[in-house]
Amino acid sequence: MQNLEELDALQQEGLKALEALNNSAELPHWYREYLGRKGRLTTLLRGVGNLSAEERPLAGRRGNEVKKALEDAFQTRQDSILAGELEASLDEAVDITLPGRPLTPGHLHLSTRSMRNYREIFAEMGFQVYEAPEVETDENNFTLLNIPPYHPARDMWDTFWVNDEVVLRTHTSPGQIRCMRQYHPDPIRVILPGKCYRFEQITPRSEHQFYQIEGLAVGHNIRMTDLIGTLRQFAEKMYGEGRRMRIRGSYFPFTEPSVEVDMDCILCKGQGCRVCKHTGWLEIAGAGMVHPVVLKNGGYDPAEWSGFAFGMGVERPAMLQHGIEDIRYFYGNDLRFLRQF
Repeated sequence: MQNLEELDALQQEGLKALEALNNSAELPHWYREYLGRKGRLTTLLRGVGNLSAEERPLAGRRGNEVKKALEDAFQTRQDSILAGELEASLDEAVDITLPGRPLTPGHLHLSTRSMRNYREIFAEMGFQVYEAPEVETDENNFTLLNIPPYHPARDMWDTFWVNDEVVLRTHTSPGQIRCMRQYHPDPIRVILPGKCYRFEQITPRSEHQFYQIEGLAVGHNIRMTDLIGTLRQFAEKMYGEGRRMRIRGSYFPFTEPSVEVDMDCILCKGQGCRVCKHTGWLEIAGAGMVHPVVLKNGGYDPAEWSGFAFGMGVERPAMLQHGIEDIRYFYGNDLRFLRQF
């Protein structure tokens, strides 16, 4: 049968040609010639339909056998050639007597370095560090801070709820309750650093996760002037003497009276930019005198004790200090940005 003889001859010729290949660049050419859609084996198999009814099954079976034999031989030869080329490249490129390449040492993230800087500044003013959990109860995060259920002030924070009673803390303020209840009845002067979470739009000046530094001082005869002096001292130590600062009246449920503290924008020198919303000022802290209800919930009698509290971001002051125009760089994992610090 002529067709069977042609298939046998094609198999022998293909195997012989495959064995003669010396590099991986020749493999695709062989495959297209013998096994491709327009290859020689495909052309022969198309002629099976022209055979008689008795010859077609034999030719079809033999064609499948030849195809499998060539495919298996190709895979074996390909593995052999690739392994040989890899070994040859290693022998040529690698000198095992050379010393290893030194590993590039890592370093602290800019947010971590900034927080450590803030700790040092506040430590000089007598503040200790108090750690509080990032996952909080609704009671600590809201209710005990003078924000009972269904209070409209809860809309000030876009909250990530774990369940009906547990949240990812929206601010570091719930640490105030934990701290007061732990240290009552002693005076308190602490900062509470940590990460906060809010379900809000990401922009050049706001993230859905960010770091805050909370400050709390509780004692006898503490006044608003003590709070303003503390924040002014921080601004001068952080950004240098001569910084302009302004105090604006505001509202926070857990302080009364409440203020917001702004500093002249270093990036635009007060001319206006997208970070300061073209006002020339950038908010660095929300603050105020601790609300009597919060003092009472913490275990202190507001008739005898008073205190101040403040909360400031970590990334925004770092943006001012280093001239960074987009807060999204902090968490973008771009090594070109991170290696600068």
